[in-house]
Amino acid sequence: MRRLNVALAERSYPILIGGGLLSRADEILAHLRIPRIALVSNTTVAPLYLEVLAAGLEKVGVGVTPIILPDGEVHKTWESLNLIYDALLAARCDRGTTVVALGGGVIGDLAGFAAATYQRGVPFIQIPTTLLSQVDSSVGGKTGINHPRGKNMVGAFWQPKLVLADTDTLRTLPDRELSAGMAEVIKYGLIRDLPFLGWLEANMDGLMARDGELLAHAIERSCANKAEVVAADEFETAKDGGRALLNLGHTFGHAIETGMGYGAWLHGEAVAAGTLMAAELSQRLGWLAPADVERIRALLLRAGLPLSAPDLGAARYLELMSHDKKVIAGSLRLILLRSLGDAVTTADVPQEKIVAAIAACCRG
Repeated sequence: MRRLNVALAERSYPILIGGGLLSRADEILAHLRIPRIALVSNTTVAPLYLEVLAAGLEKVGVGVTPIILPDGEVHKTWESLNLIYDALLAARCDRGTTVVALGGGVIGDLAGFAAATYQRGVPFIQIPTTLLSQVDSSVGGKTGINHPRGKNMVGAFWQPKLVLADTDTLRTLPDRELSAGMAEVIKYGLIRDLPFLGWLEANMDGLMARDGELLAHAIERSCANKAEVVAADEFETAKDGGRALLNLGHTFGHAIETGMGYGAWLHGEAVAAGTLMAAELSQRLGWLAPADVERIRALLLRAGLPLSAPDLGAARYLELMSHDKKVIAGSLRLILLRSLGDAVTTADVPQEKIVAAIAACCRG
């Protein structure tokens, strides 16, 4: 088992990575205020993993209230959030009850937002079961739901007490979901860890073949990168860089998800296409060489990710991007690449260059 720490003073918490961790009830028990949890999962994950997790916890005296939601990004809504509240109230869960998320990023965001707001805040534990959630969304405390006009526009920062990433759950992950998670892994190499980018290029075939040791290393390296960034800028308030750099490709990607309808594109697929838009724009600003952009394209291709964005039209992209959470005082801030391994936040980008980059990436 690999163990990392997210250093946030009194809100610090461990990240555990390895196989067979769903049966480690002792690790979970150590982080409970009282021996009672509300276990939030979905109709896809619960049949696979809920029983083994609940059985282990019940053996050590933990009461488990299961809450099963429908699966999919389309269900990341107020309606699903209220299903969690209804279940918590029906079970008379109090402030000592810990909400546990067992699933991917949608379940983690929903359960985390419920934990942040139920009775003004209850403890929360993340047990991510997809690659994307293990390397990104389960770490850092961002929770929320989607709005018809924008992704993740309603939510809260609410740090978990523990992140437990059981790599065995990746064995049942569909190939498309594995590829989607790899987009976030690649992101860390592009924004701040050039040696990791080289490691990914050398090992992508083994990663896509689900080599356990390689996946564990990729998850650990990704989480270590995110933990450092979050520890330095927990609430994404740094004026230059900071946590916002983790959003490489996300401003374009969120526009794709919203414009296409939630669930049509997986988050990681949209981020991959958005990353290419950011790389194309970075080249047009004179920061990346054509060979750098091709290097990014080649790695995304090997990870099974889309290289062309949907043609929503430049005007629609710009309208959707105007709702991005990084917009400040009406100014759109973009995460671009000054070089491979060096990301930057900038609002000083001519609109015609943004439009040209979008058009180039929609053509493929």
